[in-house]
Parts: sequence; C-alpha cells; structure tokens
Amino acid sequence: MNREISPQTIAPPAANYAHAVLVENPQRTLHMSGVVPVAPDGTVPQGLHEQTEVVWANIVAVLAEASMTVRDIVSITTYVVNSEPLADVMAVRDRVLGGHRVASTLVTVPALARPAWRLEIAVIAAV
Repeated sequence: MNREISPQTIAPPAANYAHAVLVENPQRTLHMSGVVPVAPDGTVPQGLHEQTEVVWANIVAVLAEASMTVRDIVSITTYVVNSEPLADVMAVRDRVLGGHRVASTLVTVPALARPAWRLEIAVIAAV
C-alpha cells in the first residue's frame, strides 16, 4: 500500500502533490528513465502541451506493460526547459493522475539532450 505522508507541522505542498509517499512492503517497484516527447511514429510535436501529452501517453504505456497504472506512481521528477510556461505541464499531469497525489519535483533546465525536447519526466511506481 502506498500512503501519502503530509505532516501537520509543515506547510502544505505548493501545488497538487504530496510531500512524500510511503511504500510499505512493495512486491514490485518500477524505475523509469526520463520519458521524452517522442511519439510512437518517431515524431516530436512542437508545442509544449502536445509534448506533455505524448510524454504522459508514453508513461501510461510503460506502466501498462508492467501491469501498473498511474495509481501506482509514487514519485515524479519533471524537467522543463526554463523558457516554457509550467501551467500546461502541471495541468496535463494533474488530469492524467486524476487526483492521485504523488511526491513530485519540477526542475527547470537550460536544455535537454535533444534541442526539440521541451520536457522529460522520470517516474517511480510501486505495488
């Protein structure tokens, strides 16, 4: 069972995420590499919103292959090129997670490994 940890002695999270998620007695843990905005046909959309949709579709596909769902995600690290507006990235994340709160870190970076990529997301899931 994965359980959100949110001490009453500290300020609440700055957005829709958990300060921490406790994983007790996991049977399986999945560590994803950074998932990038490359569609199944090899294309990379130009817009940040579209890239975010592709990244999350790729994450869901990896989870499904591991017999997991977004409800099994316990931690997300998102890297966004620093000139990008973050609201789209967070809105897509929140929609895909459907209210499921996870430990989440968002980092702005000057660039990613390929110039066309505007974001990359690494995920840890556990059941």
